Amino acid sequence: MDKVVDLFLSDVATRQKWENLLSSLDLHNFSAREIDQIDHTIGLVDEDCNLVGTGSVAGNVLKYVGVINEDTQGARFNKVVTNLMQYLAGQKIYHSFVFTKAKYATSFEHLHFNLLAKTDEAAFLENGMPDINDFLSDLPKVEDQADKKIAAIVMNANPFTLGHQHLVKMASEENDLVYVFVVVNDVSLFNFNERMKLVKEGTKQFANVKVVSGGDYMVSPATFPAYFLKSPDELINVQTSVDAAVFKNKIAPALNIARRYIGQEPISRTTHFYNVSLAHELGPDIEVITVKRLEKAGQIVTATQVRQWIKDGDLTKINKFVPESTYGFIKQNMSELQSRIEKGMNIDGN
Repeated sequence: MDKVVDLFLSDVATRQKWENLLSSLDLHNFSAREIDQIDHTIGLVDEDCNLVGTGSVAGNVLKYVGVINEDTQGARFNKVVTNLMQYLAGQKIYHSFVFTKAKYATSFEHLHFNLLAKTDEAAFLENGMPDINDFLSDLPKVEDQADKKIAAIVMNANPFTLGHQHLVKMASEENDLVYVFVVVNDVSLFNFNERMKLVKEGTKQFANVKVVSGGDYMVSPATFPAYFLKSPDELINVQTSVDAAVFKNKIAPALNIARRYIGQEPISRTTHFYNVSLAHELGPDIEVITVKRLEKAGQIVTATQVRQWIKDGDLTKINKFVPESTYGFIKQNMSELQSRIEKGMNIDGN
């Protein structure tokens, strides 16, 4: 009978056996981006002490689940996933996710995972409570919402700039109600609570705008795994498809959202590709409106530039790119923000 054991990937020999097993299952990405997030890994060994299965947990996300020589009942797969769920319960984590190859979606559904989105390549599922229905029911709504013109914006706001404010203002003027979803993942210079506060303060003049958390359902590059995909472009494409499917099929119908606003992206190839793919995936059910990026003194307003000026300590330039509320926060917390950068916080990207 197969036995469940803990695997410690810091051990070179164990790590090699683990990688060999996964490579045989066509899982080849063992980059630091993927491995450093892992909190716990288990292995399944047979009577001859051969490694025949494995699974890992990163936060509340199941990763690197795979078994070899599987029987028709899926006993090994079930054993690995069940053990991982028991581990999470022991950590008092009762809500989890898995991103997996599309062909494995049904196997996870048999273990009471609910399908959130599925593309030709990948599937995104969740297990436990609170689930997406709880998330949606907790969001603020207005009277007769089904009869209103509803729009949405999804932003990281790292930090909230005049460009973000311009995007919200346009959506506010063109719709009855606008949801601004702030992405939760905390791999930004400004943490989620700080970003949420700055977005709320920077949009409080717009009475028909509701700033809300994106929860676990605005799929983030920080959490979306690449280990079963073959290239960076494929990662962007599949992530966009999953992100769009969750928004289009779960979030938008529940909130009557018919439009999504995005900022034009003339600088970042990755974000431009994401925007083009998003428009393709959401249409025609959801109208995607691309807004030209705001410019100040001939320079495009970007949060990336603001973060660089924070690193440089240039408050004069920052003041031209951000609302007064963001400027005040940066000025008051400049030392802390610069300390985060000095400790290795990445300020590149979007």
